[in-house]
Amino acid sequence: MILLWLLIVPLTASPLAFFLRRRSVMEVVNLAAFTILLCLAAALGFQVLRSGPVSLWDGFFYADDLSALVVLLTSFVALVCSIYAVGYLRQDERNGIFREKQELPSTLVIPKLREYYSLTPLFVFSMVLVALANNLGILWVAIEGTTLASVFLVIFYGRETSLEAAWKYAIIGGVGLSMALFGTILTYYSAHQALGTETLAGLNWSVLVENAAHLDKPTMRLAFILILLGYGTKAGIAPMHTWKPDAYSEAPIPAAAMLAAGVLNCALYGLVRFYILTSKCLGPQFASHLLILFGLLSMGVAVPFILVQKNFRRLLAYSSIDHAGIMVLALGFGGPLGVLGMFLHMTFHSITKPLLFFCAGNVQQHLKTDLFREAKGGLIHSMPLSGVAFLMVTLAVTGAPPFSLFLSEFTILRAGFSGGYLFLPILFITFLVAIFSGFLIHIARLVLGPDPDLPPAETCRWKKSSVVGLAVVIIVMGFWIPAPLFRLIQGAADIVVNRR
Repeated sequence: MILLWLLIVPLTASPLAFFLRRRSVMEVVNLAAFTILLCLAAALGFQVLRSGPVSLWDGFFYADDLSALVVLLTSFVALVCSIYAVGYLRQDERNGIFREKQELPSTLVIPKLREYYSLTPLFVFSMVLVALANNLGILWVAIEGTTLASVFLVIFYGRETSLEAAWKYAIIGGVGLSMALFGTILTYYSAHQALGTETLAGLNWSVLVENAAHLDKPTMRLAFILILLGYGTKAGIAPMHTWKPDAYSEAPIPAAAMLAAGVLNCALYGLVRFYILTSKCLGPQFASHLLILFGLLSMGVAVPFILVQKNFRRLLAYSSIDHAGIMVLALGFGGPLGVLGMFLHMTFHSITKPLLFFCAGNVQQHLKTDLFREAKGGLIHSMPLSGVAFLMVTLAVTGAPPFSLFLSEFTILRAGFSGGYLFLPILFITFLVAIFSGFLIHIARLVLGPDPDLPPAETCRWKKSSVVGLAVVIIVMGFWIPAPLFRLIQGAADIVVNRR
């Protein structure tokens, strides 16, 4: 029943928050729901490690090591973002963001908070369903659900730029998911041709993976191309990435962090499932070559935009495009090292990226701008905690040692060389160095420098606790990975390597 409770908890929190009238109670419901969700996700991980895959209702819901890892990361991101959201939304309220005129009664703030606190659990519910759905058609529906919930979060502030970003996100995401739907239908057609199944069980992962070698090969080639383009759009892989900078710069910071860490993982999860089927049907070369191409293209596209970027919220979006490319490239390199590197990177990125957004959110709320040229610099004097954390997480997210992303990127580099490639790993290193240089120069200019004589900004305990707590986790993970978590990562990698 743990699979069912993982879905019931966020699904219950959404209508509960919608009908509440007090901000503090909405915050408590949100925090409690995601705390329970993380505990359930940890329990699922231990159960899968102890006794193998878990299923419910004749395999309608299914969780193996890969599913449990994605659910655990989603729950972690949801909880840390819910803690930060309390302070962030309260600060927005104090800044009068929700009201056109400051003299309007504060009760008018509640509808906007109700919108956020009821949409966020639906958003998380959709992400959890992605990982627990055994049927690949239901997986597609769940990924579409993440779009429907998050598009209203992108338009949350109601600005013209928000509407434009939400429209762009919905249209591009809709086109991408349409291609993924056609790929899913072709997979079902291939299974029907090979197995003669007449029911939707022909899309069940547990059925398809056992019979993948018998699927129709030409059909599966086209199906994987459509899936790569479809779920690649959702992941923000170049050239289907253009919605990301707009959406990330317009959504509330906690929602943008969930888009960057949670939704990216869900899209890659769907891609990995179809990669396993395609590799078992056609051999690994066809899918791997496509993944390497799109992975390097994503990294290469991110480089010039990071080097010349003028907006630090959009800088974070191009960082996300870069990391999506790194994980896709790792999957393309394949082998035990490549796949292990991908899941290590997914884990470390999910832990690191939210702190980058939190620091950017603190700076934006303090300066009331997200443009580098309008920032006075020297924020370490007025925001010492956020300033130090911003520099630290910049080093962490760009893969500098001793932070954990250095380990995953080094593992991926080893996978490239051990796979017989020479030029591609060198290109990978070149992109990493360029992105590290550009990112660090931008953030160092923003944080360091003479005192801009700004008033102190860090007075909110919710934002402080989320920044400090996450910074501690990032530092610890650079030196130590909990054994159960590493076993879960290894188990997820084993599923892909052994195609089971």
